[in-house]
Amino acid sequence: GRAFQMDVFGGAPRVLGYPRPLVAQPGTDATLRCQIGGDPRPDVVWERKNVQISSEGRYRLSEEGKAYLLTITAVTAEDAGQYICKARNKVGETCAAATLKNGTHLNGEQKAVKVLEKPEEDELSSERPRFLIKPLSLRVDRGEDAAFSCKIWGTPTPEVEWEKDGKKLGDIFENSHFSVNSQEGGWFQLKVYRTRMPDKGVYTCKAVNCNGEALAGAVLLVELVPEREDSLLSAKDDLPVSPSKVKKFAVAEGKHAKFRCLVTGKPKPEIVWKKDGVALDPGRRHLVFEDREGYYTLKVLYCKSQDTGLYVCAASNALGNTLSAVHLTVKGASVRFRRQLKDVEVSERDVAVLECEVPDESLPAAWYLEDQRLMPGQKYGMEEKGNRRRLTIRDVGTDDDGVYLCEMPDGAKSIAELTVKGTIVKKLPRKLEVLEGENAAFCVEVEHEDMEVHWFKDGLKLHETHHTILKSFGKTHMLVFVNVSHQDSGVVTFVAGRSTTTSRLKVKATRHCPPICPGNIKMDVDRPNSALLTWSPAPNSQTTTRSMFVVERQEVGSLEWQRCFASESATSAEVSGDSMPCEGDYRFRVCSINKYGRSGHVEFPNVVHLGKHWRRIQLMYALCKTRNQVTQGEEAHFSIELSIPMAGTWFLNSSQLQNGGRFSVRQSDARHTLVIQETRAAEDGAEITFIANGVRDSALLNCFPTDKRVDRGETIVLYCELSHRFADVSWFKDGEELRAMDGLNIQSDANMRRVVIHEAEEGHSGVYTCKTAQDAIEFKVEVAEPPVMIVEPKDDIVVDSIISQDVHLQCELSRSNGRVRWSKDGHDVEEGDNIQLVAEGPYRRLTVLSCTAEDSGEYVCETDGDSVFFQLNITVCFTYPTEPEVQLTHTASERLELCCEISKADATVVWYRDGLEVEETSNLVLEVDGAKRRLVIPVPTPDDTGEYVCDTEDDSVAFQVTITGRSV
Repeated sequence: GRAFQMDVFGGAPRVLGYPRPLVAQPGTDATLRCQIGGDPRPDVVWERKNVQISSEGRYRLSEEGKAYLLTITAVTAEDAGQYICKARNKVGETCAAATLKNGTHLNGEQKAVKVLEKPEEDELSSERPRFLIKPLSLRVDRGEDAAFSCKIWGTPTPEVEWEKDGKKLGDIFENSHFSVNSQEGGWFQLKVYRTRMPDKGVYTCKAVNCNGEALAGAVLLVELVPEREDSLLSAKDDLPVSPSKVKKFAVAEGKHAKFRCLVTGKPKPEIVWKKDGVALDPGRRHLVFEDREGYYTLKVLYCKSQDTGLYVCAASNALGNTLSAVHLTVKGASVRFRRQLKDVEVSERDVAVLECEVPDESLPAAWYLEDQRLMPGQKYGMEEKGNRRRLTIRDVGTDDDGVYLCEMPDGAKSIAELTVKGTIVKKLPRKLEVLEGENAAFCVEVEHEDMEVHWFKDGLKLHETHHTILKSFGKTHMLVFVNVSHQDSGVVTFVAGRSTTTSRLKVKATRHCPPICPGNIKMDVDRPNSALLTWSPAPNSQTTTRSMFVVERQEVGSLEWQRCFASESATSAEVSGDSMPCEGDYRFRVCSINKYGRSGHVEFPNVVHLGKHWRRIQLMYALCKTRNQVTQGEEAHFSIELSIPMAGTWFLNSSQLQNGGRFSVRQSDARHTLVIQETRAAEDGAEITFIANGVRDSALLNCFPTDKRVDRGETIVLYCELSHRFADVSWFKDGEELRAMDGLNIQSDANMRRVVIHEAEEGHSGVYTCKTAQDAIEFKVEVAEPPVMIVEPKDDIVVDSIISQDVHLQCELSRSNGRVRWSKDGHDVEEGDNIQLVAEGPYRRLTVLSCTAEDSGEYVCETDGDSVFFQLNITVCFTYPTEPEVQLTHTASERLELCCEISKADATVVWYRDGLEVEETSNLVLEVDGAKRRLVIPVPTPDDTGEYVCDTEDDSVAFQVTITGRSV
């Protein structure tokens, strides 16, 4: 095990000798010892209950070589517990736990002190998986091996799974490229052999056991070695580019050009993009990435005339090479600027000036920083003198670095890049969009190594956790949020000295789905006064969203279901009669709940009779015990009679009771009594325990308020317990004596006396009194309307609709006079131009008229006692063609027309050919006719054969076009 740690971590701290549990006598000194190695020598701290211990008072910290000592003088009972020794250096960290136990001498023998109180929980007592040492981020040269290691604690031993950028390693790596193993002591390792450029990314380790899960991540950077880089690039030049296979693509000046290259293969290919034979570096106007559909994409932003040229995507892996090529033509506007903008380079906090000339001095000009329209003010000065148009940027900062555009009314653009020289060499992107569950990675580069840098999110300084990775590699600094959720959206800021750069992170939600019903429902009632309920998770239930199983009970004859058990992982629950509010016949059901809603309920097949049974422990003594159910504020009496006189002790929960104050403790020969005066609400359900030599027995103290509020239709039960089973009582309501009648029963059962009203009405409200000859107790009863429940739909639902349709969301309530509140994404919904709220009898309906994409979201219909969720998804879709793919064979020279019709007339549509966005030419016309979109080729040739895609943000349709040279 130690060789493994050394191999993985080099000089990371490691425990050479784990501390053993130490038993110390009260009043003596105790020394805990932990041996730790590491290079450089680690910093070591001791902690207790997450608080660092300082060398002062009764604590003394010392070192003996590689041994680190914590000495506690004059040990007391309070010192017992767990102490954590933590060691850290710049290579890694580790920790070990030491236990201190108290001992005492009785008759020369050492015996452990039995502590009645609940043992304290230290930071390692949880059974959920936990990373004691998380994997370290790495930077390696291409071709070197990379190893991630971590130490995980958990009981039972967790299952561990490694992923890269959210994908399982087996799906993207061949088996010979990586290995996963574990060593004793909770160590787990992932090794990636002979790293390639596609191997860089975020690696996550997930540990799962039956008690929960834990996640930690690390970054791998793979860098090209300069002397190997040329050979890598030249190797991809071996394949010649066939002129007949070069696709042509034209784009207007100022627009974006996107090239997509679909390359599949295992191992994952290495990709190089070139323009006119020169490798393209990702930068301000060139984005290189793999999109979510698996395409390797090059996006050229704000195209200029000099971007015209031949773009080649070269891909290679161990199995071979391939490439695809596109020739890009950037077309200028018909009306040209007399003088174009020029690229400018300035230093931070200087002033930058961009200037151009328009062809007509009467033409106004609009200024943009990329897609943001600029307005004159303290930051930006805008001048128009004759034909000249000037933009002045004052107090230039890192985030002013970017692409600037000057636009004339007819759409003609002049484009320039502003480069800001300063502390931050590579800035953050202006915005970053990721899907929920993905990793959000930010990377910056500064001009000097060893600079003091800080990361912030929404103004709060970030620190490294298992879900937040902060790593510096020389001048390169990285921040990664692992497994992001919607709440991670916000503004990320990087600060180096006086320089800052910011980025807006937007986490887009994946489609939200409520969980699926549990299955395999079983109920075992063949056990005394209890039932064992078992179930299984749905076989196709989601694992990415945490969910919880909830068991509910219903007393036969009642409409109300009450929650009685909830767990994330358990698939069984035992319910006992002691947990029931009163004796009766009960049904049970189970469902699954996550943050997006709940599944349907599945009811267990049997009805079971359960009730409170007061157990007597049959020992060698005869026990006598009262059931103490008292009104809050009254006295509670407990007694127990032994067969012989002996001393004993009373406990309230785990606290020993002494005679005095509210507590009266008495012994009369073999009989022991406890009287608690002025019982309190906080003592409801408290356990009263009597302990003597060889005798232990317990009872519960039930304090109940005499004010009862019940819903109309529910059962009312008023009861009291007498000291003598044959005593006579009389019941009164508002001063008038009660008589048994239809729907009202007066019951006598041993010491218990009850009034039971089966279906409460408003007339049953009042003051009820139970009187004996010497005593009386009052109950104030208020019968109210039951909470309004939602009858239909019973479960949360997903509603899919298309733009411009009317959408109806409807609930049926349990009564017609119920009130509801509608909300969307947490905000109240009110009637407006396109929102109607209708109430018809028990039905409540929200109608969205001619819905738009902005109407998508989570709608909630909420009553005072229930709610239901509607997830509304609005899409722009094609109403024609109805099939997602159309096969079309066409004769050359005959006009070709591709037509599709969409559900929203003003939606944006983009046409693609063979994966590349098309632009209009003399022989390719794009037409808009209301909701119809057409692509027309007046004189098609066989070269126009290919796949044409008409694409909206939500939908697409493909035309497979074959142009033949003969009639069909």
